[in-house]
Amino acid sequence: MLALLYFRPEFAQRVSSFLSPQPAAPAQLVRAAPAAKVQLAAAHGADAVEIAGSDAAHRPTRQQKNVTNWLSRRYRVAGDAANMLVSTAYTTAHEIKLDPLLILAVMAIESGLNPFAESPMGAQGLMQVMSKVHSDKFEEVGGTQAALNPVANIRVGALILKDYVKRTGSVEGALKSYVGAAAADNDSGYGSKVLAEFHRLKQVAAGKNVPIYTQPAPAPALAQKSAPAAPKADSAGSAETAQGATQGGETVAGL
Repeated sequence: MLALLYFRPEFAQRVSSFLSPQPAAPAQLVRAAPAAKVQLAAAHGADAVEIAGSDAAHRPTRQQKNVTNWLSRRYRVAGDAANMLVSTAYTTAHEIKLDPLLILAVMAIESGLNPFAESPMGAQGLMQVMSKVHSDKFEEVGGTQAALNPVANIRVGALILKDYVKRTGSVEGALKSYVGAAAADNDSGYGSKVLAEFHRLKQVAAGKNVPIYTQPAPAPALAQKSAPAAPKADSAGSAETAQGATQGGETVAGL
C-alpha cells in the first residue's frame, strides 16, 4: 500500500480526498463573485465605484504607452522612469484641464526629462520652475524644498503654464510668458521648439511612426538665461521660469 501511494500520486490524492473531503464552493457563490464590487458600490455610493475601478483607471492607455516608449528612446530615459513621468503628466493634466502632451513638450524642451536639471539662474527640475518666484504654488506640495521632486515639479510647472494660458488667451502667449520673455519682442524661438515637440508627440500618440532624431541632437546643456524682471501687478510675464536644459533637435513647424 505504501509503495502504491508513493508511485501513484493520483491514487494518494484520491485517498486523501476520501479521508478529508473538502466542501465544494456553491455555484451561486461563484457566479455572484464578479458582482461583489457592484454590490459594494450600491451599498457605499460613488466612492466604492471609484475604488473598485481604480486599477483600470490607472492603467496606461495605448496613447500613453506610445508616448512613453518614444520619449524613453528620444531622451534616453529608463522605461520605468519615463512611464512615471508620462503618467504624472496625464494625471496632472486631467486635474487642471490642460493637454498632457503640452506639459510633456515643455518638460522635454526645458530639461530633456532630467528631474535634477538646474539652470544658473535658479530654475529647477523637469519643468525648470523658479521655486523662489513661485513659492506660493509649492506650498501645497511640500514647499520649495520639493522643487526637485518630479511629481511636485510637474504639478507646479503645469499650474504656472495653465495660469499663463488663461492670462494671455493662447498657448503661444503662455509659452512666451513661461520662458520669461513676456515683455520682450520675441522668445528666441522657445515657443516654436515647444510647439514642434508638441506636434511630434501628437503624432506619436496617434500611433504614427515618428523618428526619435529629427536632426543631430546637441549634447544636453543648461541654457544661460537672464534673470526674470520683477513681476508687475498686472503683468503676466516677468516672474517666470528660466528656460532650463536640453533641447534635442527641434525643426518641425508648430501646430
